[in-house]
Amino acid sequence: MSSALHTSAAVDVARAALETDEGAAVGAHVASVAEDDFSVAHYFEADLPAYRGWQWCAVVAASPGGEVTVSETALLPGPDALTPPAWVPWDQRVRAGDLAPGDVLPPAHGDPRLEPGYMLSGDPEQDAVAGEIGVNLERVMTRLGRTEAAGRWLESEFGPEAEMARSTRFHCGDCAFYLPLAGVLRAAFGVCGNEFAADGRVVHAHYGCGAHSSATGSSGSGSPAYPPYDDGEVENVEIPAALEAAGGV
Repeated sequence: MSSALHTSAAVDVARAALETDEGAAVGAHVASVAEDDFSVAHYFEADLPAYRGWQWCAVVAASPGGEVTVSETALLPGPDALTPPAWVPWDQRVRAGDLAPGDVLPPAHGDPRLEPGYMLSGDPEQDAVAGEIGVNLERVMTRLGRTEAAGRWLESEFGPEAEMARSTRFHCGDCAFYLPLAGVLRAAFGVCGNEFAADGRVVHAHYGCGAHSSATGSSGSGSPAYPPYDDGEVENVEIPAALEAAGGV
C-alpha cells in the first residue's frame, strides 16, 4: 500500500491539499518520507517571506479499502531553516547587570546561597550581636554564597592581581580609606571610601593604588634611582659666527 503513496498521483493529491488548505503557492516536491505502512509525508518548497528554508508538508494516507486522502498539512522547518533557539526559562537567562530600576528579581526556590535566619531573642546584648552578623534576618547567606562572592571579588578588577594593584607598593588593608566588611569576609575584603580611587567598590585587602592614605607628595629631589638634574650647572658657550658658517659645529 505504501508504494501507491509515493507515486506522482499521490504527490498531486498532496500539492492540491496544501494549495487549498494553506492558500499559498507550493514549490517543487522535495522528498517523500514514509510515516508507517499506510501514510507518507510529502515535502515541498515553501517560498514565503521570513521563512527561508521552511517546507510545506502534507501527509497522504490510504484506507484499507484503497482510498487516498490527506490527513494533515503543515509548514515545517527544513534542515537549513532559520529557527528560534530552544526555550530557556527566564530565571536561567538572567545575567549580572540585567537588573534595571523597578525590576523585581526574587531568589530561586531553594537557592543554595541562602539559608534561614533566626528571630531576635529579646536580650539587648545578644540582639546587638545578632544584628551585626545578620541572624535576625529572614534569610542569610550560606557559606557557599559567601565563598562564591569572595571568588568573584578576588578575580575582579579590584583584586590583588589587578594591574593597578601590581603597579603600586600600597595595599588597601592598611589604608585609612579602607572600610572592612562585617562577618567572615572582613578578613579579606572591604569597601573603598576614597572618592578619587575605587570609591564604593568592594576591594581586596591586598588591592592597592596610588591614592593610599599614607602616600606622600614628590620631594622635588628627583628620582630615587638617579641624582637630580640641575640645569643651573650648565655653561652656556657662545659659538663664533664664522665657525658656525664654516660648519665647524
